[in-house]
Formats: sequence, structure tokens, C-alpha cells
Amino acid sequence: MLIKSLAIPKKNVVTVNEKATLEEAIGILEDVGYRCVPVLDDSGKIFRGNIYKMHIYRHKANGGDMTLPVTHLLKNATKYIHIDSSFFKVFFMIKDLPYISVLDKNNHFYGILTHSSLLDMLQQSWSIDSGSYVLTIASKGTKGDLTNISKIINRHCSIISVITLDNKRENMLRRTIMTLEPGVEKETVDLISNQLDKKGFQIVEIEDLHNAED
Repeated sequence: MLIKSLAIPKKNVVTVNEKATLEEAIGILEDVGYRCVPVLDDSGKIFRGNIYKMHIYRHKANGGDMTLPVTHLLKNATKYIHIDSSFFKVFFMIKDLPYISVLDKNNHFYGILTHSSLLDMLQQSWSIDSGSYVLTIASKGTKGDLTNISKIINRHCSIISVITLDNKRENMLRRTIMTLEPGVEKETVDLISNQLDKKGFQIVEIEDLHNAED
């Protein structure tokens, strides 16, 4: 499963026991340098929520009792996904979090899925490391546009990645981002651009991955 392959397993995740004090938790957070970590129950299986460095320091600055258990400042108790959750749900849930906790089929803590893992996956799916050119193509978003664009490009080379944008905007052009196979020359891209233009499709941007900056 995709989520399972991207997630960091529990054995490699720094966690805090639910009975730890706020003082103990801030010590752990300072040692590892993270802004938050998952809190688990005594069995190490049940996810209770996240504890944030910022909230502990705010509590301390306001004269709060640092001997209280971390559960006093728990956050994100309902922010988690399962190993078999849809990828769309992952994007929705992780939006405002540094990571999302992952539970297995028994609702036991499996590990975490980080923003960086998602970005790495997107980079791979975009084929930035293996493609030649990335074309951003504007269309009216009418039925058959993607098929027609693909037919024109496939006369000259293969498409190894496709991403569409603006699908929720009304009265605006749809942007389709296509990565071309390795070995495509600039002359071929110019030819594709001209043929797309004749069919009413506009290339908004051409990115040369051969000369992309690191």
C-alpha cells in the first residue's frame, strides 16, 4: 500500500508516554529538535494526540504547572489516517500539520507520514528526475481536451507524467502539466507547441529539465 510504504514506522518515531509530565516532554522535544511528537498510551499502541513545544512553553510562560501530564496540552487527537486510507484523505488531513499519525487495521499506532515524504512522492510522480521537458498547457476544460492534447504530443514523443490544475475554478482556463520522456529535443517541443496552438491549446510555460537548477 502506498501510505504504508511512505510512512515512518513506530520503531523509528520519537514518541512520548501519556503519563510523562510537561517538563519531561519538553526535555524530549528539545533533545530531538522537533516542534511536536506523538503521544501514546502505556501500551505504546494507542495514539492519544500530539504534544507541541510551543504550547508547553506558552503554558510555562504563563506560570503553568510543569508537573502536569502531557495530556493536559494534547492536540490533534482526531487527526490521523489509516494505512488503507485514500490518498485524497491524506492531503486533506495533513494540510495544517507537520505530519499525520498513521494507524493500522486494529487502530494501533503504526507510525507517521510527513510532509517531506509526500513532497518526495509528488516529485517522483512528476518525473522531474527522468523527464526532458515539462509543458504547462492551457485549455478551456471542455470534454475531450486531455485526449486531444495527448494525441498531438504522442505523435512526437511519450508522456511520462500528467497533472491537472484549476479543476474547481469556474470560467477559467484549465492547466495541464505534462512531463515528456527523456531525450526530447527543443525542436520537437517547438513543433508540439505549434500544433497545440493550431488546435486552440496554449503552452503557458516550458521548463527544460536538462538545464533545471539544483
